[in-house]
Amino acid sequence: MSNNDSAAVAASSTPTAGFSAVHDGKVLRVTITKPKRKNAVDYDTMVALGDTFVAAAEDRSVRVIVLTGEGGDFCTGADLSASAGEAKRGITSDMVMDVANRLVKSIVDAPVPVIVRLKGAAAGVGVGIALAADLVYASEDAYLLLAFINIGLMPDGGAAAMVAAAAGRPLAAEMALLGERLPAPAAKRAGLFTAVVPEAELDAKVEAAAAKIAAGPRRALELTKKALNQATLTALDTALEAEKTGQGELLKSADFIEGATAMLTKRKAVFKD
Repeated sequence: MSNNDSAAVAASSTPTAGFSAVHDGKVLRVTITKPKRKNAVDYDTMVALGDTFVAAAEDRSVRVIVLTGEGGDFCTGADLSASAGEAKRGITSDMVMDVANRLVKSIVDAPVPVIVRLKGAAAGVGVGIALAADLVYASEDAYLLLAFINIGLMPDGGAAAMVAAAAGRPLAAEMALLGERLPAPAAKRAGLFTAVVPEAELDAKVEAAAAKIAAGPRRALELTKKALNQATLTALDTALEAEKTGQGELLKSADFIEGATAMLTKRKAVFKD
């Protein structure tokens, strides 16, 4: 980042933005800071996070980005409690999908490696955000959850493409169609996590990887990441577009209204379609 870019990040890294970004030498540390909402992200937070990753791409001093969530969870997806307020501001479901897709793409397209430190839940769009990273280090209590089907929706954030790219279509289908948790050990066996360690060892594992990458040759890191993405994520753009179209339809459906109401009132949804 230039001085102006650094100032922009500092200005957006406020409690109301829902995240913090700290430039620590060659490491940019980005933290989602909404622990009371289990780090569920609203429109504004996704915009600000995307801006941070886009700005970081221009900073030649950054060699690695570490992304995590404050407290016990990584990110539990979109913050449905913010939807009514966003609608009053004229923010449509298409706009929310656009900023979520931009955030995922900004992580994938970042020229330097992105490391995710994952505790607790990565759910909903949080799965896409986590798997967009190059390295994912998780604690033993961590899990992935694509629970969209439980509220009448479909996976988004590119999750279907990224799960299938790493673990294959059968597991992607199981996660998307059954909407059940995938615990960290199973995610590691499937190739979705880089490593799973006891919680007490998680920070040391992440810091060792970040330090090693930060000491590496930036151009070689850039070209290596680019080649890996070109070989494995060829379907990501297509998936993001299909998710935007499909989710746009589902977000207007009676099933979603029933599913979201049931979730917020803690009862079982009854779908009629």
